[in-house]
Parts: sequence; structure tokens; C-alpha cells
Amino acid sequence: MAVPPTVPAAPASLYVGDLHQDVTDGQLFDAFSEFKSLASVRVCRDSSTGRSLCYGYVNFVSPQDAILAIEVKNHSTLNGKVIRVLWSHRDPDARKSGIGNVFVKNLGELIDNVKLQEMFQKFGNILSCKVVLSDDGKSKGYGFVQFETEESANSAIEKLNCSTVGGKQIYVGKFVRKSERVLPSPDAKYTNLYMKNLDPDVTEELLREKFSEFGKILSMVISKDDNGVSRGFGFMNFDSPDDAKRAMEAMNGSQLGSKVLYVARAQKKAEREQILRRQFEDKRKEQILKYQGSNVYVKNINDDVTDDELREHFSKCGTITSAKLMRDDKGISKGFGFVCFSTPEEASNAVSTFHGYMFHRKPLYVAIAQRKEDRLAQLQLQYVPPRPGLMYQPLGLRPGWRANGFAPPTRPGFQQSPFSMISNYPRQHRQNRGRMNGHMLSQAGGHTVSYVPSFATAHSISDFIKRFKQPTASWAGQQKQILGERLYPLVQKNKPDLAAKITGMLLEMDNSELLLLLESPESLTAKVEEAVQVLKLSKTKVSGQDAIHPSYLSAEVAVN
Repeated sequence: MAVPPTVPAAPASLYVGDLHQDVTDGQLFDAFSEFKSLASVRVCRDSSTGRSLCYGYVNFVSPQDAILAIEVKNHSTLNGKVIRVLWSHRDPDARKSGIGNVFVKNLGELIDNVKLQEMFQKFGNILSCKVVLSDDGKSKGYGFVQFETEESANSAIEKLNCSTVGGKQIYVGKFVRKSERVLPSPDAKYTNLYMKNLDPDVTEELLREKFSEFGKILSMVISKDDNGVSRGFGFMNFDSPDDAKRAMEAMNGSQLGSKVLYVARAQKKAEREQILRRQFEDKRKEQILKYQGSNVYVKNINDDVTDDELREHFSKCGTITSAKLMRDDKGISKGFGFVCFSTPEEASNAVSTFHGYMFHRKPLYVAIAQRKEDRLAQLQLQYVPPRPGLMYQPLGLRPGWRANGFAPPTRPGFQQSPFSMISNYPRQHRQNRGRMNGHMLSQAGGHTVSYVPSFATAHSISDFIKRFKQPTASWAGQQKQILGERLYPLVQKNKPDLAAKITGMLLEMDNSELLLLLESPESLTAKVEEAVQVLKLSKTKVSGQDAIHPSYLSAEVAVN
């Protein structure tokens, strides 16, 4: 037996994987109760649904009991499923580094976890060993073995790759993540060809006759449906790579029956997806570069505005290549859209000309369109916590706001402000009508600004709307506070730990936009979720550990 791997200091924790979804904490405890120093167990579950994630942890006081538990319980059965028991490695970098990880394929159906471990254990200490199974419990013919050291992995690859196990030649190689796998070079050798555009009456005998002149064909198949009708494509495998290449070059584009034949090197699904993904990304980057700075985002658009009216209105600023209002699946306007100009100069002119312009009785919000990732990156840069040791005092906080934390109101007898009924403008409930932009956040000396509700002001709905449309000097200073008093309890329902911060972020928006959020619960929910994403991005690494600036401490529980 191989020497046990390096054991962590007591107490010792084991990872238990491949659990049946019905296994409870009690059942897991009973399964390991024969070991006297068993301290605790936990089956990990989804925080939102409560469903088992099919793995858990078992903790021991004695490392010796943990070693014995691995020997006795690894590959044993619990609730009808074979479980895996191994040392818990809480450091994600160690787990995801890929060091010592080996990929094995072309395994026979009878090779299970136990037999796979027996094949590899002579090369060194094994941290994890698994044969991948389908939903019906049958082997998919491949698996993974992770050694404690890279040297053990290399030795196993050298000795076992291309060896025969159970009458099948297996492949053993270094595990490579899907994202890091390189596409085959144009000079790569291949024998398998893919054919499509086949007439329904084309048979395998006809294809073999046409292609056999290029070399020996080992196998061939035309894909057919359940009724035996050809699907118009198939595969052909040659004995020699040179023969396969000559066949592809000669037959691709040739006429066969009524159609032009397509012949190419057969590709695995993962390779095809990677090629399509790269083509899509290249096309997307090309479009982004082509229209960079020329695309304008417009929101707060009245429901009765049409695409043609939007185009006509903005055509005063230049040549428009496209103008589109975004609509839901019922054809109802979502209240925002995009106008693309022929040049960035025309787009900038549109922003300066029509931002805040009254159009169909509503002030427009106009800005240069941004991709979501660019928008979030901009907010992150604007909201990056200060470096450790940098001391300063927050400046310029308006009434009802403060930085670094929030104390919930305790004023007795408080009743909510009546502005939840601000709905004088009829509209359909919509999803998010707009996006969180850079102006939405405020930066007071680098701190997050939190809203502190005073709950001291109350006005009737009609009086509020009337004053909002015709603000006086004294009223202007109260608008944000009153809007905040209405927004705060709505945000608190969804994100109680983040209510102060998110309300403060929302209050940096234009008042007209805040009214839209009050009228549409869906829009408010979407905006709150976007604010949470911004707070997530505000995390930074300090000394190799996640560190949260004091101004974000109230967000810690809800974000993680």
C-alpha cells in the first residue's frame, strides 16, 4: 500500500464526494460513527433551494482516525452509491492548479473507481480517483487520477499510456482544462472525415465506391433517423492519414447526385464549439470596433413612441444607420432603445443635444452605449477601495447620507411614506428599463456613500408630483430625501444587509429615473441586482486574501 499523503494538523477534515442526493447529515454521521474521534459532519446544500450538492465533509479530532476512514470508507457504498473519501483541500488554488492531475480514456466498461485506483496507486500517493459515469450509472469510458506530486503523474503517464487494459488500449496524459486546450494545427494528422449534403438516396455502398480509390476505408456510416431515413451526413475513417487528406481535397465541393458534397476533417463537439465561439467573438469584436462611440443608448422613452419617430427625432444630429426600441415578447416598449450613427462625432452631438430633452412629455436620458462588462469595469474603477494605510476624511455628504455603515431607524410610530402609489403615468409593468451607469455612484473621499433615512418628510402624492414638475429652490433640496424614504424600504425587502448602500447608489440617478423605478417593481429589482454586482466587483486582494474595505463590511454577508 502506498504511504499516506501528508496529513494536515489536527483536527483532520475529509471530503466525501459522489453522495446520493437523499443522504442527510445524520446518515453521513452514522456511516462514520465507527471512528471514535469523529467530531462533526456536514452535507453541503444549495443556499437557495436546500438541495444536496452531493458532497460533504467529515471532521475528526485524530488524524489517525481520518487516515483509517479513508482506507475503510473510500469506494464504499452509501444509499446505493459508491462514495469517494479523500483529504479535504480547502485552498482552491491547490485544487485547481492541475498539478499531478492525469486524464485517462478508452477505459473498459468494467473499470470502476476501485480498479482505476489499483492501476495507478503503484506510482505514488493518490489524492483523488474517479471514473466518470452517465446518468444511468454506466462508465463513460474516461476518468481522472490526481497524484500528490507531479513526478508521480509523469511516471504514470510514461508507463501506462498506450498500454492495454481489459483488451483496450488506454490513453493516459496530463489533464488540460477545456479553456486551455489548443485547437489542432493545420498540419495535424487525421483519418476520420465528415461528409454532409448527401442526397436521401445516397447509400454507404455508393460512398465506399466513390472514396475507395483514395485508400483503404476502415469504417463508414451514414446517420439515419428512427425511421431509417438518411439525415444527409455521415463519417468515413481511412487507414492512412495521407489517404484521408487526398480524399478530402478531391471530393470536397464535388457533385454527388443533385447536391454539392462537403467533406472535411471530422471534429469533436468541444472543438467545433471552440471554433464557433472564436468566430462569434471575432465577429463581435469587429462590430464593437466598427460602431465604437457611434451607438447611443436612449431611455425614459414614452410608450407611444415608435421606431420611426425615434429615428426621425435623432436624425437631426447626423446619419443614422439603425434605430430600434427594445420591446418585450408581447411587443410592448421597454422604454429604452439604441440609435446608431455613422460617426462618433454625430453620436456625441446627439448626447449633448438630446440628453434631458422633453420628447413626448418625458425627459430623455441619452448616453454613449456601453457593453455590460465595460460598464461594470468602469464602476469598479470608480469604486475601488483605497490602499491600506491611506487615511482621509469623507467630504461633502448631503443630508440623510453618510459613509462607512448604517444604523437602522428606531423612531417609534413611523409609518411609510405614501409614495409607493406614485403611478399617475399609466404604463405596463416592465423588466429593467435601463442600465446602471457611472453617474449612478457617488464617491465621497473614496468611501461608499450610504443612505440614512430620516423618515421625517411626508407629502401627498399629487403635491409631490406637482412640486416635482415645478420645483422651487426649497423643494429641490428635499427631493432626494423624499425619494430615498420611499426607495429605502423597497430595497430593504430584497437586500436588508445592503439597503443603505444600494439606496445611496440609486439616489445618484436622475430624479425622473427614480420615479420610473418606483413605478416599476421589476425595474427596481433589476437595478438592485446590478448594484449588488458592482459591490461584488469592489472586492480586492490584499496579502493573498480577500479583503473588504470598511465601507463595504455591511455588504459582506449578502454578497458572498
